[in-house]
Amino acid sequence: MIDNIQIQIPSLPENIRIVESFIDNAKDQYKLNDDIYGNIMIAVTESVNNAIIHGNQSNIKKNVHLQLALEESLIKFIIEDEGPGFDYQDLPDPTLPENLSKPGGRGIFLMKNLCDEVSFKKEGRVAELSFYLS
Repeated sequence: MIDNIQIQIPSLPENIRIVESFIDNAKDQYKLNDDIYGNIMIAVTESVNNAIIHGNQSNIKKNVHLQLALEESLIKFIIEDEGPGFDYQDLPDPTLPENLSKPGGRGIFLMKNLCDEVSFKKEGRVAELSFYLS
């Protein structure tokens, strides 16, 4: 059985609270444990934030699409923006000494550490964040 729920939100930072409610509902509906829930909350809100700010350049005429797909032992969040995309192959490593003091650049690194799998599609306009449930 695959569950699939999607929402779309205009690119406003305050819409992150809609994403938080979406994740809270998923926690209740799928009985997610606190560890997974915490990781999902941070990683997905970070990804949506990136989509709003970097992807859509905070243009409220552009939306961020958020989709939840539940498969057997996996919950996947798919975040898509309407921006130009980015080069996800060539990201600076935030743990290198020369990057430690730079602002930003930690979001994707953080996402990769919190999720079991992270992949990008459509020139970086789509981020897929997967979490194993067992």
